[in-house]
Amino acid sequence: MSSAPESLHRALGLTDSELDDIRSVLGRDPNHLELALYGVMWSEHCSYKSSRMHLRRLPTEAPHVLVGPGENAGVIDAGDGIAVAIRIESHNHPSAIEPYQGAATGVGGILRDVFTMGARPLAVMDPLFFGELKDARQRWLVEGVVSGISGYGNSVGVPTIGGELTFDECYSSNPLVNVLCAGALPTERLVLGVASGLGNLAVLLGSSTGRDGIGGVSVLASAGFSGEDGAESLDDAKRPSVQVGDPYEEKRLIEACLELLDRGYVVGIQDLGGAGIVCATSETAARGGVGMDVDVTAIPLREEGMQPFEIMTSESQERMLAIITPENWPAVEELCEKWEVRASIIGHVVEPSVDQHGNRVGMLRVRRGFGGEILAEVPASSLADEAPLYDRPRRRPANLDAIRADDPTHDEPVGTPNEDLLEMLIDPAWVYRQYDSQLFLNTVVGPGRDAALLRLAGPGLPFSERGIALSTDSNPRWCALDPRVGTALTVAESVANLACVGATAKAVVNCLNFGNPEHPEVMWQLSESIDGMAEGCNALGLPVIGGNVSLYNESGGNDIDPTPVVGLLGVVDSLIAPPPGWAWREGDSLVLVGKRTASGPEAFPLGGTRWATNRGRRGGMVPDFDGSTLVPTFEFVAAEIAAICAGKTSDVTAVHDVGGGGLAGALAEMVSSNGIGADVPELQGHGELFSEFPGRFVMATNDLAAFRERCAKAGVDALDLGRAGGSTLTIGSSINLSVDQIEHRRRTALEDALASVD
Repeated sequence: MSSAPESLHRALGLTDSELDDIRSVLGRDPNHLELALYGVMWSEHCSYKSSRMHLRRLPTEAPHVLVGPGENAGVIDAGDGIAVAIRIESHNHPSAIEPYQGAATGVGGILRDVFTMGARPLAVMDPLFFGELKDARQRWLVEGVVSGISGYGNSVGVPTIGGELTFDECYSSNPLVNVLCAGALPTERLVLGVASGLGNLAVLLGSSTGRDGIGGVSVLASAGFSGEDGAESLDDAKRPSVQVGDPYEEKRLIEACLELLDRGYVVGIQDLGGAGIVCATSETAARGGVGMDVDVTAIPLREEGMQPFEIMTSESQERMLAIITPENWPAVEELCEKWEVRASIIGHVVEPSVDQHGNRVGMLRVRRGFGGEILAEVPASSLADEAPLYDRPRRRPANLDAIRADDPTHDEPVGTPNEDLLEMLIDPAWVYRQYDSQLFLNTVVGPGRDAALLRLAGPGLPFSERGIALSTDSNPRWCALDPRVGTALTVAESVANLACVGATAKAVVNCLNFGNPEHPEVMWQLSESIDGMAEGCNALGLPVIGGNVSLYNESGGNDIDPTPVVGLLGVVDSLIAPPPGWAWREGDSLVLVGKRTASGPEAFPLGGTRWATNRGRRGGMVPDFDGSTLVPTFEFVAAEIAAICAGKTSDVTAVHDVGGGGLAGALAEMVSSNGIGADVPELQGHGELFSEFPGRFVMATNDLAAFRERCAKAGVDALDLGRAGGSTLTIGSSINLSVDQIEHRRRTALEDALASVD
């Protein structure tokens, strides 16, 4: 094994000090192939080397948590012998290059994270962030990403049941495509990605390996490789950095893997995502404390002339690595033939080596032929677990105080409240119509509401009346002004959304989208945001069971606004009837449940609101986070709606969280959903109409006295807003809009914006 040239490590994204660390681990200079393995495994994407020290501050434990951070997906015990797995990931950079395949393979990857745990994927959600719709490129990105998600999810047969759609100038060159998946499994089928049992086989399942998706290793092309162990000059070949997905292969792979698990043929299983085969083999070996010998000549290839570094680091889609016993190989091979899934023995679990200090070390060896020439030999744990850990410099932005001081809260309004409200009413239904949200027929509440709600049912699951609720939430407007408080408020907003479908929140997953971590201001934002998430989760009793960090989201030196996305999983104990939704009835009384005013110095702050952002005002202060005032309200609303889901009669006819667009926005959305107007006489001023802070709900009731009595008993504030009815929405003396105006604006705003792009 010849050593690599001095400058190669920099081309692979490794620093001089990281090269020194590698030499210290190996006790020698690494060769070409070994540098490639470290280059991908010590990348920011795989190692979390800039964020790991901060993520440790998040709460991760609770009695119902079966699997926390560090595995392919987090898992909770949902009751009745059923576990639920959940994961969220980003596919931002690939989607900016090729939006269809970038988004499609993001869906494919997140599905594999979930069924790796033994869970059948039940639902997908997609928080999406684009620049403002002013040019053809943004339309190309939007349409490509939405088509990629729908094309893959619909074909593989997993419903897309919700998400988010955000337009802001900071994402114009760097869109964000985050994808969440949840699945369910019998608790006894839970399996981890661990290699164990000396002599056991490492079996590669699924697609052949190609040059698509080599990703970070594409820098090898510019390094001008030559030599037996690492390669050739690649100047004449372009290495695509975006994977190409095949949803039909994924569907067969899902069914084959779940049947392998049901029959007990699998000792451990791991999906092949970032860094491909090197990631799957090193991580399973490191978790099991064993060695792994991999034969690159045994790996099925779809292209001729692939070199070992390409084979080991390719991120070709629809592949899994299963650890099985030799005696189970004939049965595994037969089962895979039934599902038309390729299965190939590519490695063996081997005895750990003993280093010079007498320590047992599991080695990953890349060979040419089983028992043949060793092309690379590195400790598996050094790849999987021992990347450098950086405490990067952090610095509060120097201009943050000036930005916060530029507060729109007390501005003289420009325009009329009618115009302001209509401008904010954009219904993302055009996006949802591209998705099949009813696959499996488990969807009780689909896209477009506060949260999605599913029956907890599926093949192989014990019977249960329970349901699960899912929500994804973000607010980069808040987080740009105060990443700590903004993130805590986002957690609270997500809990509020689940309460609207009667669910008790159980666990958080997060996708932390930030700019360049080499900018101290970005690291300050990330650290503050993580502390805010910890504060919010601790106050609301939520464990964080998994997540993803996406850094280097910048273009032309401009970082995106901090965009932590919260994915929340909740459980409804009895789901035999649907929750009431947004559609009040003629004559219903309307009640604002929760604190009328925000916590903090301003009763109705407008900093970070849609109203302010639409006016180009990006400064101001966000409301304070006060978990003690939020918890009783969340519990009351969730209990009220859960009772309806359980089949009990109730006077509550509608419920909606007050979120983006404020109280006026919530009322208008409810009007547009049912075609019935409302008269709300007391609310006045832009602040009360459009301020945004969590912990408030618009609820409709046909028995106001009984409802107010329950609010008082629970110690929850309740303000009479007015009455539903008529053909107009009237709010004080400020807003008077017809139902037709509101419905038309919501229905057509997004499609008109897409159609008007030059």
